[in-house]
Amino acid sequence: FFSRLSQSLFALFASSLAISLVFAIIPLCHNVVVLAVVLAVAGLAMGCIDTISNMQLVKIYQKDSAIFLQALHFFVGFGALLSPLIADPFLSDTNCILSNSTANASSNLPHIRKSLVPHHPGNLSHYDLPMKGMVVTRVSYAFWIMALINLPVPIAVFFLLYKEQMVPCFSSSSHPLLSADELAMETRPAEKDDLSTTVQKPHGAGGHDDLFSCCQSKNFRGASYAYFAVHVTGALVLFMTDGIVGEYSGFVYSYAVEEPLSVVHKVAGYLPSLFWGFITLGRLISIPVSYRMKPATMVFINVVGVLITFLLLLIFSYSVVFLFVGTASLGLFLSSTFPSMLAYTEDVLQYKGCATTVLVTGAGIGEMVLQLLVGSIIHDRGSYSFLVCGMIFGCLAFTFYLFLLFFHRMYPKPSSGIDDASPDKPAVTDDTGQYQR
Repeated sequence: FFSRLSQSLFALFASSLAISLVFAIIPLCHNVVVLAVVLAVAGLAMGCIDTISNMQLVKIYQKDSAIFLQALHFFVGFGALLSPLIADPFLSDTNCILSNSTANASSNLPHIRKSLVPHHPGNLSHYDLPMKGMVVTRVSYAFWIMALINLPVPIAVFFLLYKEQMVPCFSSSSHPLLSADELAMETRPAEKDDLSTTVQKPHGAGGHDDLFSCCQSKNFRGASYAYFAVHVTGALVLFMTDGIVGEYSGFVYSYAVEEPLSVVHKVAGYLPSLFWGFITLGRLISIPVSYRMKPATMVFINVVGVLITFLLLLIFSYSVVFLFVGTASLGLFLSSTFPSMLAYTEDVLQYKGCATTVLVTGAGIGEMVLQLLVGSIIHDRGSYSFLVCGMIFGCLAFTFYLFLLFFHRMYPKPSSGIDDASPDKPAVTDDTGQYQR
């Protein structure tokens, strides 16, 4: 539904506004079912934002999109690093709920945490956690602060809609905020100065023909198997790498505090922050690097680096120092995988747009599924399986990338009617986002 600019901006406005509303409502949820529904709405909104932002950058900037994708995902990592720091001052060091009998029970919390391992569930019966009493936590303020921080985003999107004269209730006499020449970095006909028609021109008068352009069967007629294979293998690489990001950030703390490392809880708590910090740093470094290096080369370095890092983590599994070094290294190598793979795959498919949706979906599914899988394996096999799973996922990511390179060689080159010598020439003449051959 986001193939046109107006649809994308309206969806972006609604999704970003929904996130602020959800964060404001979360502290008011006193029922787990209501909380689950609210979080589901937040996940849906974040998925829309992720898809729209990546897809529109690819469609607008095309061959120049790699740099902008790296910048986009730098801010994704920066937000993931910043939000825990905002929440930290409002987290309670004691029980969130205190009763008269357990007002002084805060000293038991480290022992309770130490007991929260799969192999010793019986130890929990020794501690009485109060469910009723005086609420002492101030974590609600963290959610409300995040809601306020996010509020300028829907305001900015609405301003862009207004300047592009896409808001029905308001009429603007000023020119559009951004011209097509400035956005696409290419020469556009003078008569097509409206962004909504130059970048994404509706296929029909009513605009209904292009709503499902990515999945219309007529667009796949005559497509070679390499066409579908590039989509699938690209999505599988991101399925594995984004899954590694999710499972490593989610379980590295649990791995560190258990034997044989037995890291102090407070020290182990720095590992996820270190991981996300180096992801953010890696994405910042990747912005200038992507200007000089091809996306395919960057993805190759990333997947090989992830594989080598997990191998060394397995070899030095008894070293606490190398766990921190390996966490930082893994963050660096995983940092630019998603934007580089997105730029590479869209370059192979000549920037038709819908491949972005496939890749974003594959990455999201991987981040969800692999966390569930690794969590269940750690529960049954112990903490060492955490690194073994990461090694297996890294090997699979490298294998799928080799398949992607193979299918890239099999994929037909662009038609001779397009001037391949000029990097500024658009690879696709149809702006509806449809796959055509």
